[in-house]
Amino acid sequence: MRMIIQQIMGFFKFLFLPLGKKYDTLVLPFPGRDAKGSEAGTVLKKEDNLMDSPTDIFRASSMEACQLCPRKCLADRTKGLGFCGCTDQIRAARAALHHWEEPCISGQRGSGTVFFSGCTLRCCFCQNHTISQENFGKELTPGQLADIFLRLQEEGAHNISLVTATQYLPRILTALDKVRHRLSLPIVYNCGGYERPELIRALKGYVDIWLPDLKYHDPALSKRYSGASDYFDVASRAVSLMVAQTGAPVFHKEPGSTIPIMDRGVIIRHLVLPGHKEDSIRLLRWMAVTLPKDQYLISLLSQYTPFYKSRLYPELNRRITSYEYQKVVDAAVELGLEQGFMQKKSSAAEEYTPPFDLSGLSAE
Repeated sequence: MRMIIQQIMGFFKFLFLPLGKKYDTLVLPFPGRDAKGSEAGTVLKKEDNLMDSPTDIFRASSMEACQLCPRKCLADRTKGLGFCGCTDQIRAARAALHHWEEPCISGQRGSGTVFFSGCTLRCCFCQNHTISQENFGKELTPGQLADIFLRLQEEGAHNISLVTATQYLPRILTALDKVRHRLSLPIVYNCGGYERPELIRALKGYVDIWLPDLKYHDPALSKRYSGASDYFDVASRAVSLMVAQTGAPVFHKEPGSTIPIMDRGVIIRHLVLPGHKEDSIRLLRWMAVTLPKDQYLISLLSQYTPFYKSRLYPELNRRITSYEYQKVVDAAVELGLEQGFMQKKSSAAEEYTPPFDLSGLSAE
């Protein structure tokens, strides 16, 4: 299914639609071109065969020597905190219908989104730092989380979206197993892209839609801003596995709606950072050269807002310019990345950060 990028008013109000149809709003088609040259990065290897059995570590209930994320910190999270800042108990800050994702995720009724506390990265500009770095949230049992999934389904969610869930994966799988026979919605795994390949294999059969970030190409940037010099090596391999696992995006249309809803696939998000458009373009070039054409969508984000510790990094202590963002969009056009979304510049506002107020977490 060929797509175009369409930009219309509002935060994340994109539409992806067949080429050739006429629209009243601004349409930016992505004409197809063959990508030239080669690009460094991790691609699928023979040992990444997706038919391999999942590693038991992701199905075990114990986190006594945690290796869930690429940090492999070996912390005993039953007695203290891991690198992620979490114990072995699920902690979340919000579970509600969320309307600010890509339109094929949010649709008209919203995505049933659970925002988990903690994170395996240390992004100095994180807009969700209250929960990712400060660990705000409420503890939940797998049974309580399972009930939340069912409630979100009853409220009309198009899907169940797990945001930054890796540090709780064994518990979350237990919750999903409790309600698999009653849960009919696609499961979205919304993550920073910094994932172990074993995790992706373990989630085959659980996750329908992967929504990873692909943040950096340059290891110096990923080390400086997120404390992970191996970010690109890890994330490029993870994204390649995600695309191979899901195959081409699959959508359906609902009566009375013009927005196709995603049932399966991968959307690769990239947030353009101020002063680093060239790194963004290198990532786009890697995608165009390495990933199979028409097997994923991209989402180019202009919403960067100086948050958290951005003030400590003068080059990040501003919003991106229209020129910077347009150069990245132009590069995507030139590379033939014609499936995906772009974002209205007005999306760079603090008002679009979800309120982490424990909504949807109280016992009914």
